[in-house]
Amino acid sequence: MTEPLTVDQIMQTGPVIPVLVVDRAAHAAPMATALVAGGVRVLEVTLRTDAGLESIREMSRVEGAIVGAGTVLNPRKLEQAVAAGARFIVSPGLTGALVQAAQEAGVPLLAGVATGSEIMMGLDLGLTRFKLFPAETSGGAAAVKAFAGPFAGVMFCPTGGISLANAKSYLSLANVACVGGSWLTPKAAVEAGDWATVEMLAREAAGLR
Repeated sequence: MTEPLTVDQIMQTGPVIPVLVVDRAAHAAPMATALVAGGVRVLEVTLRTDAGLESIREMSRVEGAIVGAGTVLNPRKLEQAVAAGARFIVSPGLTGALVQAAQEAGVPLLAGVATGSEIMMGLDLGLTRFKLFPAETSGGAAAVKAFAGPFAGVMFCPTGGISLANAKSYLSLANVACVGGSWLTPKAAVEAGDWATVEMLAREAAGLR
């Protein structure tokens, strides 16, 4: 059985966690292989498509890949994701039920927050690591920097509107462990099976810090 990871291990493995929307499970293994070859090991597979759970299963077989589930909205989805092999969970929001389910399953959770009140709710539930979403429309890097004052010790993975062009403005902040972004797997490249481009983008992202 694979040894459980901590949320810090997930966030510190690399500067970018790719947010993967996989339409066809057949793309999962070659996509993961290309990303890992480029130096990106932590992979967030969103549950926005019917192929999400099967893609987690396929990617989990790729050596070196640390595969988790994103867009997890409730405990039932969390259970399905863990059963499919997800080693961490990412949610766009924060609920007590989801935090409890993650704790009971023993799986790291990056719950989404966008405001000080939501961060305080998370802290009350025992969390100190969060996905900040949607980052760009919630004030961008300046807002994340401002959270450092009242929320000392809290670390973020900003996601939403992050690109190669602005990733460094977030990664330069002391309270940012990593960022999430979808630019590593352009739809045209994936549909064409152009895994060399995905590997190149992964290598570029891995070198951001």
